[in-house]
Amino acid sequence: MAQGVHPFRRGPATGRRIAVVGAGPAGLAAAHRLAAKGHDVVLYDARPKPGGLNEYGIASYKAVDHFAAREVEWLLGIGGIERRLGQVLGRDITLASLRDGYDAVFLGLGLQGVNALGAEGEARAHVADAVDFIRDLRQAADLATLPVGRDVVVIGGGMTAVDAAVQARLLGAQNVTIVYRRDQARMAASRHEQDHATHCGVRIICNAAPLRVLGNGAVREVEFMYTRQGPLGLEDTGERFRLPCDQLLRAIGQRLQGDTGGLAVSGGKIVTEGPGRTSVPGVWAGGDCALGGDDLTVTAVAEGRARPKTSTPR
Repeated sequence: MAQGVHPFRRGPATGRRIAVVGAGPAGLAAAHRLAAKGHDVVLYDARPKPGGLNEYGIASYKAVDHFAAREVEWLLGIGGIERRLGQVLGRDITLASLRDGYDAVFLGLGLQGVNALGAEGEARAHVADAVDFIRDLRQAADLATLPVGRDVVVIGGGMTAVDAAVQARLLGAQNVTIVYRRDQARMAASRHEQDHATHCGVRIICNAAPLRVLGNGAVREVEFMYTRQGPLGLEDTGERFRLPCDQLLRAIGQRLQGDTGGLAVSGGKIVTEGPGRTSVPGVWAGGDCALGGDDLTVTAVAEGRARPKTSTPR
């Protein structure tokens, strides 16, 4: 990137057109590899900017100086990739129309839906999804306009939970607590990330699950139950505690959302076999939206890069 020269060149034109839905790590990797093979690629994304998780979902202190946007521009420098942004699958485009108009379709949709807490009072004001909090922070022109609570509680144990908690602390929240329902060893966030959070002043409480979100209109505090691992899964110990909270962020996993166009889905993800083939002919999927593998950026890139390589467009 620093040299300003793209190390890849397009192969001989094949005359085939491929639709890639999702301009995140998986979709970008797929588009690049397909373009390198000589196919013409149309890259769709629901958002106004490409980049997916790298643009909207990673804490700003991890990707500074607009790195995600600069990386996208460099990657698309291979040529042969047309961008169509603000196109929502199921609203502006459908899987059926893409199958009719292209030789093949690759889905790198990511996971747009966020799981609910299932706690009483969850609909109170100032209860939000951690991914939305990070997105708003990444896109804010003036951080002073971003509302941040004094007592922030983040529910979850993954990287998103840590990112949201650290960002809230850096933005001035006085008390930030991550609460995770299992023991610390089961947290999806790496120990390095956990240590970084505590170094920034974030408290981590494990073996606790939310029961009630309390307040008069807006959240004021959250009641938790302590948990333990039993023979049939997590058990309620019968002990309760409450945390002051004027901003509650959910980071307890994401799921596929929107039009699936008849695709086989299991556990909130698209079922694939072999090199990412879905149940619909001519349609492949990779990254977080596909069943199997780790929900990691590097995995999404690998699947986006490898699956078109082993697939033959119909």
